[in-house]
Amino acid sequence: MADIRTSRRFPVQLPLKVLGDEKIPIGSTSNISAAGAYLLVNGVMELDSAIEFEITIPGETIGTHDDVRLYCQGRVVRCDRDKESGRNGVACVIEGYEFLRDAEVGGK
Repeated sequence: MADIRTSRRFPVQLPLKVLGDEKIPIGSTSNISAAGAYLLVNGVMELDSAIEFEITIPGETIGTHDDVRLYCQGRVVRCDRDKESGRNGVACVIEGYEFLRDAEVGGK
């Protein structure tokens, strides 16, 4: 299988919340790039389904006083089982994102 990644991935574990119809409430990133992310979640996602998720970047990681929340929209391109964590691995392409203010929830 060919590796189709288009940008460098960084191995960062950030808390996330999956939004929308899938109702998978928690998880974390395993790695992330400008074009995509590999998520570890507690539920099953369908291949080629739309995904909305919110990543929390701790303020101390990027040198700010407050955490930063990032709302992402993407598409699931691969699903597998992560043996180390016992969670499901979800590779997704990030099609759009925006930074959230404290009053915003789920990108709205």
